[in-house]
Amino acid sequence: MKKAGILNRHLAGALAELGHGDGVLVCDVGMPIPAGPRVVDLAFRAGVPSFAEVLDGLLDELVVEGATAAREVQEANPDASALLEKRFPGLWTVSHEELKSLSAGARLIVRTGEARPFANVLLRCGVFF
Repeated sequence: MKKAGILNRHLAGALAELGHGDGVLVCDVGMPIPAGPRVVDLAFRAGVPSFAEVLDGLLDELVVEGATAAREVQEANPDASALLEKRFPGLWTVSHEELKSLSAGARLIVRTGEARPFANVLLRCGVFF
C-alpha cells in the first residue's frame, strides 16, 4: 500500500499513463465533462475536495510546462485567480467557452468538489529532464 502522495488508485494510475504534451483538466463541479477523456471524479460534497487541494496534490506529482484558464475567473473568483497566477506565472487565459472546447482534447479530467465559479485549469504535461 502506498504511504504518501496520491492514494486514489484511479487517479494515481491515470497520472502514471500521462506523457509529454498530454492535457489534464482540473475542474469544479459545474464544468461540463466532454465525452472522450478519462475522468476521475473526486467530488464528495460541495467544496470537498477543494480546487486548491487537488491542484496542489497534482502539482506535487506532475511536471507541468503550461496552463490555460478561463479569463472569467479573474472577476468571478478572485481566490482561484490568485492561486492560478501564483502557481503559473505564464498562465494563458481564454474565454470559458474556448476552455470548454479545449477540454475535449484533454487526456484526463479530474473533477473536484469546488463549488465556486470558473475554478478550472487545463494543464499541459512536461518532462522531468
